[in-house]
Amino acid sequence: MLCLIQDAGKGKPYDCIIGLSGGVDSSFVAREVVRLGLRPLAVHLDNGWNSELAVDNIHRILDRLKIDFQTHVVDWDEFRDLQLSFIRASVPNIEIATDHAINALLANVARKNHVKYIITGGNIRGEGIYPKSWGWYNLDLKHLKAVHKQFGTGTLKTYPTISLTDFLANRFLFGIRYFSVLNYIDYNKIEAQRVLMDELGWRPYGGKHFESIWTRFYQGYIMPKKFGVDKRLVHLSTLVVAGDISREEALAELERDPYADGDLEGDKDYVLRKLRLSAAEFENIMSTPPRPHTDYPTNAWFFEGAPQLKSVAKRLLRGY
Repeated sequence: MLCLIQDAGKGKPYDCIIGLSGGVDSSFVAREVVRLGLRPLAVHLDNGWNSELAVDNIHRILDRLKIDFQTHVVDWDEFRDLQLSFIRASVPNIEIATDHAINALLANVARKNHVKYIITGGNIRGEGIYPKSWGWYNLDLKHLKAVHKQFGTGTLKTYPTISLTDFLANRFLFGIRYFSVLNYIDYNKIEAQRVLMDELGWRPYGGKHFESIWTRFYQGYIMPKKFGVDKRLVHLSTLVVAGDISREEALAELERDPYADGDLEGDKDYVLRKLRLSAAEFENIMSTPPRPHTDYPTNAWFFEGAPQLKSVAKRLLRGY
């Protein structure tokens, strides 16, 4: 695969695109592709929720690895309206608002730079366990638009989107492929953090994806309180299955409050002020019964259709 990526990048400034959030997985991908001798262009989606620690980690990685970088700052009013739409829809995967834009941005940058490979931080060892009822497919633009149409108040003029047609065109017309490099190395997340700290000056930020203030609040407070979901169950379970930590260590961590190392009231106040959401409306949303994503229009026919179609979809989406 390394030779294929390098061959496809001959005569071009870059031979692969990587996403960079400042988190463990994406930071280790950056370190790994440089170690392999690849020439990546790092891309970051700034959705307005970056913590100072995440931004500092990004700059440290770029400076130490000498990687070219592009950042896309979303229009805050548009993104806020979309994010509020998913919050008000009472569906569990509110992060579709961010994750869809990241996928669209990476594909757009790859096409503009004529790069054939997008190297992702997705990995089975760290993310292979996840209940279907806890989420929905980030690439489902039909679902995203339906939720926004019902609960939003504005229009999405600049927000990055990618339709199924776009995705298939990228794959079959432009030859863009996704490669999950962490699935092909002995990736131990605990060891990865140590390496990043020792080599790149990277600093830990707590829970999985807690480099984002919003994600910290969403996973640490909204998910447990509204949906009865503690995402640490799946994050820790994958580490146990991989042999990175013991079952006893995982159980001990689950005994701790998800916000044990954070400032819940401070984050809550910040999130509500930034979203311009009153405390009364937020409490009303939190008391509204959860709804499955399938209560709204979706492209389930593609993602969860006939077995043959589902198999094709899985192969095409491999790497996300």
